[in-house]
Amino acid sequence: MPIRWLRTCLVAAAAAGAAALAQAGDYPTKPIRLVLGFAPGGASDIVARLLQPELQKRLGQPIVIDNRPGANGNIANEVVARAEPDGYTLLLGNPGPLVLNPYLYKHVPVDPAKAFAPVTQLTESPMVVVVQASSPLKSMRELVAKAKQSPGKLSYGTAGNGSSMHVAGATLEMEAKVKLIHVPYKGSGPAINDLLSGVLDFMPDSRSTTLPLIRDGRLRALAVTGSARAADLPEVPTVAESGVPNFNVTTWLGIVAPAGTPHDIVQKLHAAFVDSMKVPAVAARFDELGTSIKGSSPEAFGRALERERTEARLLVQQTGMSIE
Repeated sequence: MPIRWLRTCLVAAAAAGAAALAQAGDYPTKPIRLVLGFAPGGASDIVARLLQPELQKRLGQPIVIDNRPGANGNIANEVVARAEPDGYTLLLGNPGPLVLNPYLYKHVPVDPAKAFAPVTQLTESPMVVVVQASSPLKSMRELVAKAKQSPGKLSYGTAGNGSSMHVAGATLEMEAKVKLIHVPYKGSGPAINDLLSGVLDFMPDSRSTTLPLIRDGRLRALAVTGSARAADLPEVPTVAESGVPNFNVTTWLGIVAPAGTPHDIVQKLHAAFVDSMKVPAVAARFDELGTSIKGSSPEAFGRALERERTEARLLVQQTGMSIE
């Protein structure tokens, strides 16, 4: 290679590196799109809109919430994975699109393990199994007994195939040895509406979605899905306490960016999300919604995702969950 050509290449590389550093230092200079894989009204949407004003203060740019429901988050995954890795397109995801989908679907548009750079895990929370207030089912034991008496008759709704709610239902079938009807929706909001109207028999869902409806008497809580009772529902037993031993299913929300997003930008985004969740009014609202704040580092979130993918592979094998 001629010396002059080599010198030109080195200068160009140095200029590109300097431009990248300048971009990271100036970031952000335009609106940031936060993509959600589920319909408005569900847990993801509630959290996104709760954080939106505080993120805008810290980043100095509008945060545009873009709901892209469908295929248990695969549509949103593809939108973000194909975006430029410049910090202007982010994904708010949960265990379905970020962990489970590659093991459930025969084909997924992108592999989340390779397509995304972890930013932070926002929350973690057990779900709550709820029925319509007028339901004859008064406890989780009664629900399981009814499911055993009438195999394949009781229906439950979820935010989609492969969602944490679907995992809870499939795990209940496996552990309680019952047969249920799974009805997937494009988000928990539409599913809740059908539960309230009597279309569905029950639903395991996020407490951020269900607590307001439990408190105003429209839903009845039968059990929480974690290993311990929830502080905001102390009178509600766990599923394990209700006769289904070893049952423990939780859900979470996290932020990822397209793979290749500069480290400095990821760190700036991490700080903005964590600081937004620490605002007293925001933290209090999370508490009201029954959701624990995590705010993990990008590295810790990445390790957690790796662990959960290993567990998800085993769960899918054990339950036989699959999606065409």
